[in-house]
Amino acid sequence: MKKLFALLVVAGMVSFVACGPKGPSKEELAKKAADSIRDADSIAAVEATAKRVQDSIATVEAEAKRIADSIAAAPKTKKTKKPTKPVVKPNTKVPGKG
Repeated sequence: MKKLFALLVVAGMVSFVACGPKGPSKEELAKKAADSIRDADSIAAVEATAKRVQDSIATVEAEAKRIADSIAAAPKTKKTKKPTKPVVKPNTKVPGKG
C-alpha cells in the first residue's frame, strides 16, 4: 500500500510539473505593451521639453552676449556736469509766482 501511495504522489507531482505555470494572458501582454508605449511617450515628451528649455537658455545667453558686446563697443563719452538751478536775477519776476 505504501508503494502504491508513493507512486500516486509521484505521478501527481509529475502531472503538476508537466503542466507548468500558466503564461500571461493576451490581455496582460497587451496591457504591458500599452504601458511601455505610454512610458516611452512620456519620456520623449520630457526630453523634448528639456531640449526646448536648453534652446531657450542658449537664446537668452546669446542675447545677453550681444548686449554686452554692444555696450563694450559703444564709444566712451565724457561725463556731463549735473544741471544747475537757473540763476534768478534780482528784481525779476519768477514765472508762476504773482
